[in-house]
Amino acid sequence: MPGIKGPSDYSQEPPRHPSLQINSKVPFNAEPPRSALASSYVTPVDLFYKRNHGPIPVVDDIERYCVDICGLIGTPKKLYMRDVRMLPKYDVTATLQCAGNRRTAMSKTRKVRGVGWDVSAIGNAVWGGAKLADVLELIGIPKLTCSTQSGGKHVEFVSIDKCKEENGGPYKASIPLSQATNPEADVLLAYEMNGEPLNRDHGYPLRVLQAHLPGGPLPKPNPEPKTRPN
Repeated sequence: MPGIKGPSDYSQEPPRHPSLQINSKVPFNAEPPRSALASSYVTPVDLFYKRNHGPIPVVDDIERYCVDICGLIGTPKKLYMRDVRMLPKYDVTATLQCAGNRRTAMSKTRKVRGVGWDVSAIGNAVWGGAKLADVLELIGIPKLTCSTQSGGKHVEFVSIDKCKEENGGPYKASIPLSQATNPEADVLLAYEMNGEPLNRDHGYPLRVLQAHLPGGPLPKPNPEPKTRPN
């Protein structure tokens, strides 16, 4: 993929905070001490738990980096960071939790597969980016769409990470197209975390965030300039 590569080994990993409790060195999975979570409503980025499935991708040219959009949409499209940043920016405060949180304690009662975690695989952050509904509208998929003209009903996100659990292939996830194109849904293509560009452990330069806020107010666009350098 232009501008980004998925390493096949762990020789280019980013630096990490020394207080993190390492649960797996490769791929790197670690959590902060409990006191770090209790000391701040918004979890500092360096102390936010790290959940990786393979070597961290390396961006070697942010100007060439783009998102390939293809499938049941007719004509494939490419979106660059400048295209995403030109869209209205939204900030969403959301808590993420690894599905394996407290797995170590659960395994004492019944064996559970996966990386062992204590209680700190959870964190709260302010995520900033463009709404996925706006991004899809930019390439010709209207808001509140349930199916494309070619029959597409889901949006699948495919990483460039090389994951052992995927037999060396990329990590994938998907959501219904009706959710992705809903302007009231908090589904972001996020490029910021706590007011700063995402770091490599948390998806730099762009990650998908789907927050669940049933009945909550729609966040207002951030009045800051639409484009900013990384």
